[in-house]
Amino acid sequence: MPKTILLVDDEQDIVDMLKLFLEPDYHVLEANDGQSAMEMFARASIDLAVIDIMMPYVDGFKLLQWIRKHFRIPVIVLSAKNQEADKIAGLGLGADDFIAKPFSPLEVVARIQAHLRRTYEFNDAGAAGTGVKADITEIRLGELILDHEACLLYKRGEPIELSAIEYKLLKLFMSKPGRIYTKKQIFEQVWSEPYIADDNTIMVQISRLRDKIEDSPREPFYIRTVRGLGYRFAKKDELDAT
Repeated sequence: MPKTILLVDDEQDIVDMLKLFLEPDYHVLEANDGQSAMEMFARASIDLAVIDIMMPYVDGFKLLQWIRKHFRIPVIVLSAKNQEADKIAGLGLGADDFIAKPFSPLEVVARIQAHLRRTYEFNDAGAAGTGVKADITEIRLGELILDHEACLLYKRGEPIELSAIEYKLLKLFMSKPGRIYTKKQIFEQVWSEPYIADDNTIMVQISRLRDKIEDSPREPFYIRTVRGLGYRFAKKDELDAT
């Protein structure tokens, strides 16, 4: 069955252009504002959404917040609002990617393919790049249990929902507690793309993850910053001491 892509943009020309590139391989749905997109989610099973920011009725930021409350699908923001603050806001609200207008439709298609592959195929393919074998269904470290089958984190027995990027970040860290990962290593293993420049993407995603798993996000215990080097997960002896 082909994956279902939802395109949300009030510029019909952009929607029509992307449909031309996507329809040979995907089932494509469309909406011209955030409210219509929410209604579309109620009628169809959507695998990935590409959303604009500046739209009538319900804008892209509000739509993104709504999607993150109800769904764990990849979301790509496609917007003319391409200032750094807008990118950070979009990523901070849960977007998995941000593409500025004007754009190459081939790049959008390539990113869609990459996010679909990482989100829906990594369970079947095992944990490529993370050192976790395919037959391992969970990782237990201290008070945390990362369930690979459900893609859920449990802390003290309470479930914590994760976005696709948050899950892959945590899987990377928990697979090798204590190992220091540089930003380049993190980006290339989690996003599966070449690391070109530090655009705060990693920092924003780790901040969101800390908000979910740390007792005190400002003084993180699990995901540590190693100044000048990168990040590491707490070592096993540190976890055993808790």
